[in-house]
Amino acid sequence: MSALDSDVAARLKRDANGLFAAVVQERGTGQVLMVAWMDDDALARTLETREATFYSRSRGEQWVKGATSGHTQYVHSVRLDCDGDTVLLEVDQVGAACHTGDHSCFDADMLLTAED
Repeated sequence: MSALDSDVAARLKRDANGLFAAVVQERGTGQVLMVAWMDDDALARTLETREATFYSRSRGEQWVKGATSGHTQYVHSVRLDCDGDTVLLEVDQVGAACHTGDHSCFDADMLLTAED
């Protein structure tokens, strides 16, 4: 695996654990599927392979989305936000994005909706 481009690495703002947020959006629908964490190596792997790769804070290791479940994310684009603390991944989702089996991690609890 190649290292993260130094210009990109210089723009990233990481938390105390070296992590930054990754928002995952479905290509075509624009639906936000999930939010996860990345480190430099996970981002470098994602950019190189187009397989969404994240960092699990609970396990303390990288994981490729769908490696065990088959619910993969093919990455079409990656954008860095203006502050450098979040990346946006535009993906084709195969199967559920959420570990609960829902298509999106935001399917379950609606806290506020537009007024009718």
